[in-house]
Amino acid sequence: MPRPPALPELPVSSLVGPGDRRRLDLLLAGLDLLDQAIAVFDATPKLVAWNRAMQRLLDFPEDLVHEGTPFETFARFNAERGEYGEGDIERLVAERVMAARAFQPHYFERERPNGRILAVRGVPIPNLGFVSLWTDITEQRRYERLIEEQNQTLEARVAERTAALAQANEELRAAQRELDQTAEALRRSEERLRLILDSIPAMVAYLDADERYRFANRVYARWFGLEQDEIVGRTVAEVTGPDTYAQIAAPLARAHAGETVSYEYARRNAQGRPVHARSTVVPERDGQGTVVGFFVLSIDITEQKAHQNALIQAQKMEAIGQLTGGLAHDFNNLLTTLIGNLEGLKRYLGDSSAAREYLEPALAASTRGVALIRRLLTFARSQPLAPQAVEVGELVRSMSVILERTLGETIAIVLDLPETPLHAYADAHQLESALLNLALNARDAMLERGGTLTIRVRPDTTDDAGQCVRFEVADTGCGIAAEQISHVFEPFYTTKPFGRGSGLGLAMVYGFVRQSGGDIRVHSEPGRGTTFSFTLPQAPAAEGARGTDEAQDDEAPPSIPRMVLLVEDELPVRHVLRQQLMALGHTVLEAANAHEALELLEHVEEIELLVTDAVMPGELDGRSLIARARALRPTLPAVLVTGYAHDEGPPVDAYVFLPKPCTQTQLAQALAAAQRLRAGTTR
Repeated sequence: MPRPPALPELPVSSLVGPGDRRRLDLLLAGLDLLDQAIAVFDATPKLVAWNRAMQRLLDFPEDLVHEGTPFETFARFNAERGEYGEGDIERLVAERVMAARAFQPHYFERERPNGRILAVRGVPIPNLGFVSLWTDITEQRRYERLIEEQNQTLEARVAERTAALAQANEELRAAQRELDQTAEALRRSEERLRLILDSIPAMVAYLDADERYRFANRVYARWFGLEQDEIVGRTVAEVTGPDTYAQIAAPLARAHAGETVSYEYARRNAQGRPVHARSTVVPERDGQGTVVGFFVLSIDITEQKAHQNALIQAQKMEAIGQLTGGLAHDFNNLLTTLIGNLEGLKRYLGDSSAAREYLEPALAASTRGVALIRRLLTFARSQPLAPQAVEVGELVRSMSVILERTLGETIAIVLDLPETPLHAYADAHQLESALLNLALNARDAMLERGGTLTIRVRPDTTDDAGQCVRFEVADTGCGIAAEQISHVFEPFYTTKPFGRGSGLGLAMVYGFVRQSGGDIRVHSEPGRGTTFSFTLPQAPAAEGARGTDEAQDDEAPPSIPRMVLLVEDELPVRHVLRQQLMALGHTVLEAANAHEALELLEHVEEIELLVTDAVMPGELDGRSLIARARALRPTLPAVLVTGYAHDEGPPVDAYVFLPKPCTQTQLAQALAAAQRLRAGTTR
């Protein structure tokens, strides 16, 4: 497999802003609470992130575990202290470094010299590196050995009991009283065995050759929602139900043939929640070798499955988010070129029929493309938010008027809102959009027969004792199938018929909630309805009302002609921005990268404004260019133009952020704001 290209060796702290830094710190603090050891290596491979469990489980010294430590250093340290057994150290190190650079998913178990057993799992991050997870499974393996010993003990006791019964039958006529004494001893032995089996945390049962329960300990019976006397005498199919029995029929058939089998299966409990178990079935044979029954040992693995699924889902959503953010940046460059040239052509043609017939529809379609990209960036958590203290009760009440007109007469709307004002810290526009998306999805689920949409808002407390606001949007519609639940937040995934949905609505909601520091979950029962529940950080009551952003003027503000240095590596985008600047009356000097721009700044003193792209090839990006330019020209106004969010990367003092694509009016407003900003900082 070809090796992905190496990434620039920059510290994580240099790639995130204050907001992202706080979220990163929260994430790392959360990882430090896990019992699992986690480490992230980049493509070189070098250590990028880790948690405290890594140092604790692997006994690495503190001076070894830091950002940038090569994977080879860890491998050599382990080899030298005997972690990989005997052999040539250089060969042992080379094998592991070669495996790491192959970026293949893997899983294996390793016993450390101290006797602890670690499960090691590696998951590649496409084109970026890989994640390694270490889990201490020493206790798990000890319990497995204990269970195996118990199985052997059970088999031994069964053999002993069979021999005792055979001997008792032979001596029945001659020693009836002795047989009675033996039977009494056997009864007491069975009672003690039943007491032991009812006390252990595992699920134990015995089936006869007809798959009918003859014994089940208390834990086994209650896992199926029954008492012990309710399960004995019933068949496996009767207890498990047809759906569950279909999962275990094949392994049981192998057990009938005399094979010891292990398998996993799932069922729904009385509350409708899926639960998982891992079972081992050991056949019992009589003296002629015929299978006469089965010993069953089961373990509840529901929690283990939940942790595995949560990790897989988090990794998948993170990868999809990174891919979406990169694609959105490229589309923003394309839309900048389209919109800029269309606007220029419209100004050239004036208010002509050709402009109205051809250009205005093209501009409208491009504008819809901008909205689509912003929704993608919201999913990728790359779209900047404007969080504020929002009174959520009033926001939902004001939305209900729109919802009544939108959802139709067949759908009743129920609001369950707090009686006192409750504030969430969020972007009000994005919150309205998220609630509207969830309401429209609920409407589509209830189109055939109507129903009730319930929006519930209440204060809540997160797991880490933080105060939050919980929103629930529930419907009584058709529900979502279990196999689709894990996909509903993926972009472009939809359960609606072709042409009825873009598949971006729930992806946008997911991105907004996660970017706002909240969490979102979905619970659905086919035929009974769906509930989406998400949380946002709670905010104290706002001292003054914070409204939405004021609408920008349609006309560009008047400006004094300046000499502008335009820095943009994409030629079509640079052409559009140059035309817009010239249309505003400015003189334009162009540079394709930061190095050309710095050379112009050093030799052309007449430059009065700097307009630069954020992402450019080479060592210097737009923010670095602004910082270097300020060293040469401390009062130089600057505008940063980019398709990414403005809070990515280290902040630079006093510049104006302008998202792509931008109109000529927006560019003029950004230039005016940059000049006002620099004027304020130099007073």
